[in-house]
Amino acid sequence: MFVDYAKIIIKSGDGGNGAATFRREKYVAAGGPDGGDGGRGGDVYFEVDPNANTLIDFRFTKKFKAENGQNGSGGHKFGKSGQDIIVKVPVGTIVKDAETGKVIVDMSKEGQKELILKGGRGGKGNSHFATSTRQAPRFAIDGEPGKEKEIILELKLLADVGLVGFPNVGKSTILSRVTKATPKIADYHFTTIDPNLGVVKTQHGDSFVLADIPGIIEGASEGVGLGIQFLRHVERTRLLLHVLDVAGTEGRNPVDDFNKINEELKKYSEKLATRKQIIVANKIDSMQDDENYKALEKLAKENDMEIYKISAVTGEGLNELFNHVAEIIKTIPKEEIVEADDRIVYTLEDDEEEQFKIEMIKPGEFIVTGPAAQRLMGRVNIGDNESYAYMEKMLKKIGITQALKDKGVKEGDTVKILEWEFEWYE
Repeated sequence: MFVDYAKIIIKSGDGGNGAATFRREKYVAAGGPDGGDGGRGGDVYFEVDPNANTLIDFRFTKKFKAENGQNGSGGHKFGKSGQDIIVKVPVGTIVKDAETGKVIVDMSKEGQKELILKGGRGGKGNSHFATSTRQAPRFAIDGEPGKEKEIILELKLLADVGLVGFPNVGKSTILSRVTKATPKIADYHFTTIDPNLGVVKTQHGDSFVLADIPGIIEGASEGVGLGIQFLRHVERTRLLLHVLDVAGTEGRNPVDDFNKINEELKKYSEKLATRKQIIVANKIDSMQDDENYKALEKLAKENDMEIYKISAVTGEGLNELFNHVAEIIKTIPKEEIVEADDRIVYTLEDDEEEQFKIEMIKPGEFIVTGPAAQRLMGRVNIGDNESYAYMEKMLKKIGITQALKDKGVKEGDTVKILEWEFEWYE
């Protein structure tokens, strides 16, 4: 089953907590702090799997989580780092942030592996906080939590040439004649309900990838029929072969069909509407007269397009068409869908625009929120005086103290940092 869209959740591992321990040995009267650091949480990577060609596995597995880091322990023993998780996707997969719709990365190269979410940092053990005046710190820092994101995966086939046209105009027959692909072929609409790929090898030794895109109909850009889901597969093609039924079977008018399909391409993407096209007049073996072909010739001339007469059933004209196609695509460069500069890698530090936010709830009462406050309070043991002193020092260091003063905080006011409440004093 061909699946080209999935929504999943990914989460990097939490960092392990630092340990607050002291050296205890026989004949050692006052061993110093020896708490080890917590291990780093595992990262989330995406990697191209050359053997995959669909996103079907993501219909059954929706959440991917890296391993948490282990806690530190006494004797300066560091916790083990969490194991990374690698999410494997087919080549041609676009990874998007479900919340913003922004592209994170385009997985379009063989062997590509990308870091998407970094794991939380491990907390520091109490051995880091020993000073000349604080020789026995009884606090350590908790590890940072990992980051969780809802992700959209979109698979866009990587084909050089795409066959487009209304249902039942002969696209699948063409694919089966010029490649080793075996699409389902029958004389009814929407025989093809999944995109098919095949490799064309010409008489001159050239080769390229050809995609049979399921029939596009009026309203496809708004989701009518098989809908918008298959239009995305046309985006990466460098050349479109617009297949038209020149015999006019089913009472179709090939000129009208040409205009309708191009209107749908334009509605979906202005860029796609400018993609180079060759008109392929199929079913010449069934033509009763040449009126339709003459009309298409006129259309091709008006649009400065090439036109080829073929019969997919008998094979007439196919060699000439695809030898020409092989030469044409040599002149059309491959296009990067997502520029490298647009890539995002989410980190715990820069994911949010504001590191902290201060609001005055009412006169004399302030609240501090944001990721910087969250990280700080995760490191503090409010019940420990030394840890509390460390918190005050860090509030000054990261700018929260000054920001509160700028907001007008006075001695005796109430300051809430997340769910913790304090009385402000100078």
